Amino acid sequence: MNTSARHVKMDSPLGIMAISAVDEGLTCINMGVEEMKDAWGPEESTPVLDAAVDQMEAYFAGDLKEFDLPLAATGTDFQHRVWNELCRIPYGETVSYMHVAEAIGDRKAVRAVGLANGRNPIAIIVPCHRVIGANGKLTGYAGGLWRKERLLSLERGEPALFA
Repeated sequence: MNTSARHVKMDSPLGIMAISAVDEGLTCINMGVEEMKDAWGPEESTPVLDAAVDQMEAYFAGDLKEFDLPLAATGTDFQHRVWNELCRIPYGETVSYMHVAEAIGDRKAVRAVGLANGRNPIAIIVPCHRVIGANGKLTGYAGGLWRKERLLSLERGEPALFA
């Protein structure tokens, strides 16, 4: 983590989340930080982090479908190409890893797309949960498949399942 990064924690329907940012934008969202609560140190908010918490709360309430936050995740050029493509997947829709590979112009990169998807440090805001297997089944999710299922349920308009 960048030494100039700051973070806040927020309660969410997916558990406690730690959201980190540098001056340029968000760098990381960690889910399930209950287990790592002592590893994060003191919280220190910024306008970007305040906006992220506000937008995440609106998203979880079903009131926000598109995030508007500056992003500053660290990754390779290829990872950034994949993450940028993930941001183009509309709310409530899913696509396959092959679709993402084709969209970035390299249909042979399906496995690499899967790896980049799994290394997305800004989950939910960069919606890696919207990528599923070619057979329509849910596949791996760093935050746990149950979280992926709940996020997709929320986006399908089933907030009662999300509560």
